[in-house]
Amino acid sequence: MDLRLLLIASLSAVLGGSWAQPEGSICIKANAQSCGECIQVAETCGWCSDENFLTVGESKSARCDDLESLKNRNCDVTKIENPRGSITTNKNKPVTNRKKDMAEKLKPEQITQIQPQKLTLTLRSGEPQTFELKFKRAEDYPIDLYYLMDLSFSMKDDLENVKNLGTDLMREMQEITSDFRIGFGSFVEKTVMPYISTTPARLINPCTGNQNCTSPFSYKNVLKLTENGDEFNRLVSQQQISGNLDSPEGGFDAIMQVAVCEEHIGWRNVTRLLVFSTDAGFHFAGDGKLGGIVLPNDGKCHLENNMYTMSHYYDYPSIAHLVQKLSDHNIQTIFAVTEEFQPVYKELKNLIPKSAVGTLSSNSSNVIKLIIDAYNSLSSEVILENGRLPEGVSITYKSICKNGVEGTGENGRKCSNISIGDEVSFKISIESQKCPSHGKSEVIKIKPLGFTEEVEIVLNFICDCQCAAEGQPNSDKCHEGNGTFECGACKCNDGRIGRLCECSKDEVRTEDLDANCRKDNGTDICSNNGDCVCGTCECKKRENPAEVYSGKYCECDNFNCDRSNNKLCGGHGRCECRKCICDANYTGSACDCSLETSTCLAKNGQICNGRGTCECGICKCTNPKFQGPTCEICPTCPGVCAEHKDCVQCRAFDAGEKKDTCEQECSYFELIKVKDRDKLPQPTDQSFPLTHCKERDANDCWFYYTYAIRNDTKEVYVVENLECPAGPDIIPIVAGVVAGIVLIGLALLLIWKLLMIIHDRREFAKFEKEKMNAKWDTGENPIYKSAVTTVVNPKYEGK
Repeated sequence: MDLRLLLIASLSAVLGGSWAQPEGSICIKANAQSCGECIQVAETCGWCSDENFLTVGESKSARCDDLESLKNRNCDVTKIENPRGSITTNKNKPVTNRKKDMAEKLKPEQITQIQPQKLTLTLRSGEPQTFELKFKRAEDYPIDLYYLMDLSFSMKDDLENVKNLGTDLMREMQEITSDFRIGFGSFVEKTVMPYISTTPARLINPCTGNQNCTSPFSYKNVLKLTENGDEFNRLVSQQQISGNLDSPEGGFDAIMQVAVCEEHIGWRNVTRLLVFSTDAGFHFAGDGKLGGIVLPNDGKCHLENNMYTMSHYYDYPSIAHLVQKLSDHNIQTIFAVTEEFQPVYKELKNLIPKSAVGTLSSNSSNVIKLIIDAYNSLSSEVILENGRLPEGVSITYKSICKNGVEGTGENGRKCSNISIGDEVSFKISIESQKCPSHGKSEVIKIKPLGFTEEVEIVLNFICDCQCAAEGQPNSDKCHEGNGTFECGACKCNDGRIGRLCECSKDEVRTEDLDANCRKDNGTDICSNNGDCVCGTCECKKRENPAEVYSGKYCECDNFNCDRSNNKLCGGHGRCECRKCICDANYTGSACDCSLETSTCLAKNGQICNGRGTCECGICKCTNPKFQGPTCEICPTCPGVCAEHKDCVQCRAFDAGEKKDTCEQECSYFELIKVKDRDKLPQPTDQSFPLTHCKERDANDCWFYYTYAIRNDTKEVYVVENLECPAGPDIIPIVAGVVAGIVLIGLALLLIWKLLMIIHDRREFAKFEKEKMNAKWDTGENPIYKSAVTTVVNPKYEGK
């Protein structure tokens, strides 16, 4: 809406006052100044084009209202403009019921799997248009399969098993389709350092030892799609393994070329399968910097003599780029990779719609079974996608799948477990929230992923009413010809505003007249209580002369204040600008709060017992322990348990000191019995103070209870069973004593015996030692003495 229309809306939304606008009506609040603006607000809005519809003082925007309100306001039904959207089916060829054994073989373009094929939708803002789309898998549908193989050295043994793939796969695919074509391509890596060795010898033979390998290459289209399986075997048998330096391969370059080079590959408008076979990871966008390649992949075909020639010039494509190209060319991808790289390619599968991952054996011996299983998995699921939507247009899907299973949201786009011949349907709703700026038709397309067929949808937009075409420019009905009279109202020329275009923007100082009638840049003009006449609010009059609107924006009144006891401001104040001005000794939004404190005095003469504040004559206890009208009751203070012990005991167990006087002295609380302690109320479960008590009776038995005051009612929860100490068990005690005496006796005997053994051993060792020290001459009597005495003359010299 341009500035002129905004100014018109500001001025005319409140002109007049005889008709009360319904609160919450989106049509009224929009302040539409023409029929075209009105019908774009919501699908429920209509425009009354009756020239005599408005009463004196009503604004032009009052013509725009919900249909029921317009009828109630006596607008002629034939004068209500309410255009509706529509759906026209332009092409509705039924889905094909094709059989493999049919004598006549249909061409791919003659097979129909989706119905209808073209629709025209006329959209009105806010009104969704819903149509049904059917999908049926045709039997014997043609298939093109391109086998793209990694020919790095680690795939040497795999190549041997792929050499007979053509005829074997042809034979297996005959069970699925009679129209099958197969092609073959291979890839290694970019032909620059550091991905390959660029020494002359390694460029000729990149393999080490006695291995004879072919020169490295990026991507080679070996065989265009063909029906001749023997030709596939012959050409694949001629292929040689190559080699590179790093582990990730340049497979993304190859996939991009296979997708975009349709003529070189020979793709038909049929089911397109790409089998990507490798035992390594992949390079993607950004990795080309290692080789000094920084130009982003352009997504175009660069095959010369079936060889990719720009691998040294363009970087690897990004995953998003591949997703776009594979989707644009309706190619379904099967990643046949070794178990080691399953996690990597499963993550890649989640990013590429209509793709599958299979586990390739170490020598590719299971490749045929892998392809068949992956194809069955892909073809059993249909996923709808749409092209770019125009601004303001939204689309929702609802699927009705096999066995009546329904899906909404993202699941509304797809159906799974579809067998050949199964028919599923989708309910698709398209809604426009506004008219496009150019007002022209738009075209969107919906198609199942992986299929070439699509539904073309032409969108037309209802942006104006039919009566606008009969407008009278510069009509005399619009204040001296300052507007176009259309649909029963004046559509003002530039620079003019008002119901009859009677005001000029140049006559006021401000450029936006709305700003003078809106408070704080709000949406309500004159607070919905007055008329904005060329930038000035004129407040409405009420039937009761005592009730008046006032203020610059008619935002004040003297009758919309809070009430108490059905009296304005409680009868203790006056209403000024929707707020109560209270008399002395009263406060509050409705002057219902007395400032008197006599009702808050406790027995000790203190206000609220010194434990709270007096608000409106009622104590608000600041200490949560205290309760009551004057904060004098403290159920959780020390001594509570002992104070109520006897009464709880007599009422719950018919015992205790107050047993005889229980009925007279202990009826002041409500008693509730529970089974066990876990059933007692917990402090965290209550909004009022609670005390847990544990007391002992004359028999040394414990009993448990809680004491609380809730809403001036004293509540006692007590466990109905006493917890008494158990008596001693005599037999175990006697047996224990006897066993203890016996054990102690045995222990003493063992200790005595041990000491005796130690003593004897020491004595024996001592005896042995003395025996060893004695030196006896066993040849003579130890007490014998000779009778001969020999004397030697000391002077004798032997001469």
